[in-house]
Amino acid sequence: MQTFTDKVAAITGAGSGMGRSLALELARRGAHLALSDIDESSVANTATACRALGVRVTAQRLDVADRDAVFAWARETATAHGKVNLVFNNAGVSLSVPVATLREDDFTWLMNINFWGVVHGTQAFLPYLMTSGEGHIVNTSSLFGIIAMPTQSAYNASKFAVRGFTEALRMELDLARAPVSCTCVHPGGVATNIVQTSRIDDSISTLTGVDAQTHRRRANKLIDVTSADAAARQILAGVERNARRVLVGADARRVDKLARLLGASYQAMVVWFYRRSAMARKPSSNERDAAARSTATK
Repeated sequence: MQTFTDKVAAITGAGSGMGRSLALELARRGAHLALSDIDESSVANTATACRALGVRVTAQRLDVADRDAVFAWARETATAHGKVNLVFNNAGVSLSVPVATLREDDFTWLMNINFWGVVHGTQAFLPYLMTSGEGHIVNTSSLFGIIAMPTQSAYNASKFAVRGFTEALRMELDLARAPVSCTCVHPGGVATNIVQTSRIDDSISTLTGVDAQTHRRRANKLIDVTSADAAARQILAGVERNARRVLVGADARRVDKLARLLGASYQAMVVWFYRRSAMARKPSSNERDAAARSTATK
């Protein structure tokens, strides 16, 4: 897609983070927008900011896990805007919990948003993208759709699934010589609020040695690598060159190279790192003895 001017783009998770940045960047480039988010007030704020840039914007609350609602949104978008050229299946949530204590309802909640939300958005909008004569689907996976991490089994499952789904879709579109293409996006650490809204189970301490609050605090520090605005620009550059895959951020590019170099051996490296970190957090025998003596004298 050479230009976004006068194109119509539908974006899920547009109330904050990369979704909001994508909406604003597309508006600056002259694209009209259909925005959605589970948080009605946040998507309304994004819509107001985009309208100020002179483009036509529709916005609504949407739960991407609700298949019927997503299909209705696609129909309403096509009716309101006359066409749809792009869909960004961007909405996502996170969950940190060991497999042994992973509850089925939490797993279902995450998969319904991260994976089925992508499937719903793709299937709902694909007919309209075909009709437009020039369409593009952008599905958000993750760095954790390239490598797996302890306590991230559910999140990994959803993001690996998005990757497989999108790569298969891209080949189908190529085989059909369709006027639609697609891109799978793998963000590394991007400054968004996904960690703040994530579900973190206290049982992670059995593997990581830290409680949920400490885990959240450390995760916040790790993800603040690439700004959401920079991520949006990288994603749109990928759409312009019809990239099959977009690695967002230097950290994503480094980890991708490492995974390809090491293959499955990267898993042993991750385990070594976690064990080393856990040992570093444990007090030495001298420290334990000093603490015991201090307690005894009180």
